[in-house]
Amino acid sequence: MDSDPPKPKHDHEALIFPEGFLWGAATSAFQVEGGNIHSDWWEWEQTVQPSEKRSGQAANQYELYEQDFHLAKSLGHNSHRLSIEWSRIEPEEGRFDQIEIDHYVKVLKKLKELNFTVMLTLHHFTNPAWFAKKGGWENFNAPNYFERYVKKIIPEISEYVDFWITINEPGVLIWGGYLAAKWPPQKKSKWKALKAYWNLSQAHKKAYKTIHKITPKTRVGIANNLSSFDTFHHHSIREGIAEWFLDVTNNHFFYKLTGINTHDFLGVNYYFNNYISFNGETRFPSLVDVSTTKKDVSDLGWEIYPEGIFDIIMDLSDYHLPIYITENGLASTNDDRRVRFLLNYLKEIYHAIQTGADVRGYFHWSLVDNLELADGFTPRFGLVEIDYESLRASSASQNKTQSRKPRPSSYVYKEIIKHNGIPHDLLKLLGHGIKVEDVLKEDIEE
Repeated sequence: MDSDPPKPKHDHEALIFPEGFLWGAATSAFQVEGGNIHSDWWEWEQTVQPSEKRSGQAANQYELYEQDFHLAKSLGHNSHRLSIEWSRIEPEEGRFDQIEIDHYVKVLKKLKELNFTVMLTLHHFTNPAWFAKKGGWENFNAPNYFERYVKKIIPEISEYVDFWITINEPGVLIWGGYLAAKWPPQKKSKWKALKAYWNLSQAHKKAYKTIHKITPKTRVGIANNLSSFDTFHHHSIREGIAEWFLDVTNNHFFYKLTGINTHDFLGVNYYFNNYISFNGETRFPSLVDVSTTKKDVSDLGWEIYPEGIFDIIMDLSDYHLPIYITENGLASTNDDRRVRFLLNYLKEIYHAIQTGADVRGYFHWSLVDNLELADGFTPRFGLVEIDYESLRASSASQNKTQSRKPRPSSYVYKEIIKHNGIPHDLLKLLGHGIKVEDVLKEDIEE
């Protein structure tokens, strides 16, 4: 009998990602540009939001985009995801503003000059105010209005775009506007929610066909907010059925409405893990308030659960389409937490790739601190910190410069991009290699 101890399973090699992997960050026009005065959100926030939560100049990226793009390049990014604002391009029904179109041409041209792979979102939550006054996405003509906008803008900018996102998080748009009703149009109605969701699905299909007609070889998809689900009691049939139902309705329903053949890739926005429990006090299982578990959460109260992104990726791998992580990030003023978040989530993505999933890119949310919609500017997601106080001061003096400062996490990300993977040494930032003897030296010596 062999008495030699088994060889250790631990591998000190770097966790290498596939060749050509896209590494970048994401932003949304309304959340960083500032001054989107023709949008429904701008009108809504003037009456509903306190002044400190209104978008105003936001991060002033409308003017400072070159600075931000050069900063992203210096941090090693090879790709970038951004959106354009429909309300700027079509401020009045049927009237397209060529000055704003030319502005976005300059923005996208700058990205290509810096050799970025560009992923462009055509609709990221906000609508033109005129569109909202017509009923927004509840209006059955909404897909046609969106198609008109797409037909106008695609020929103007197609040479600068590599990937197209037609719609960002259609399910979240419906939740915010019609179910939780915390966002415009704040109409709490399941019927209106269904109408709007259906029209969003039809808008995507029309946009997909239009884009491919103009640029046949391009790649088109959506950025879908996907949630992982787990049950407290794995023997519970009711909880298991609830988990299946929530997964299908939240994660797969839009693909079923549109047909998976209208998606050239799958864009994954991952932030949420949910627990399901049936305690016998109600007829059906329910979602658990994560605060009762005292688990580790972000500044917004969202659970930090890296394993969930592995589960989501493996679930989507059944579609046999390329997968891009189009958003994933942490709201925290403690950047050490962001470093740990980044490493842990990227490790899980690496494991999914090793298991056979076709993941081809990662876009961290976000490049710079931004307006976190109805939550205002307090949640900080950026790899780059924005000094909003300097913005207010500079605005008063007509000086449009604004302070940007890369956080330490941005340099950890840069090191990952440089190696196209996670070097083993970076795992020290997770506590790897720290010896118990060093931490509890006095106790052990006793």
